[in-house]
Amino acid sequence: YDNVRTSGQVLIDGHDIYAPGVDLIELRKRVGMVFQRPNPLPISVRDNVLYAYRLHTPRSERSRDAEQEELERALSAVHLWDDLKDRLRVRATSLQLEQQQKLCIARLLPLKPDIILMDEPCSALDPDATAAIEELIRELAGDFTIVIVTHNMAQARRISDECVFMLLGEIVEHQRTEDLFIAPADKRTADYIEGRFG
Repeated sequence: YDNVRTSGQVLIDGHDIYAPGVDLIELRKRVGMVFQRPNPLPISVRDNVLYAYRLHTPRSERSRDAEQEELERALSAVHLWDDLKDRLRVRATSLQLEQQQKLCIARLLPLKPDIILMDEPCSALDPDATAAIEELIRELAGDFTIVIVTHNMAQARRISDECVFMLLGEIVEHQRTEDLFIAPADKRTADYIEGRFG
């Protein structure tokens, strides 16, 4: 990757996350991650959703009622509560892929992250499941900053407010999504959108 940039900064609220002294545990509480393939832990649905909450919340501040409230709130936010409220003890890996991906999103919510990073969150899903996840992303965007990496231009256009076009590790262009697709400022962006490369 000689021609790919491997330098730069990642700033959250003006602070470089790679700076010395950054508390990685606190950073991981503020930034949640959803991967290409759903990756639920091979434990129950209930324990998946409450895993990070239990890890980061002192035992003295937790109660069975508080856990139940967090569980129901998280599963409701991703539209799984009605389907799974009577199946909370089933192994999460036995769920359908769409449900697994929603569960992976729900698992982040009890920590109330500021940012949710999603790396091609629909790449392993069929079109119906993709539509459901995209709708969920639109709903969650009112409460969280969501950053999605996707090579699917149609998806980027459907679900983002702002779009960043990157090429070989370089930010080429950053605009409101519709502006970027209708009138890209950089020829490389226009060439990619119009299929001249990629």
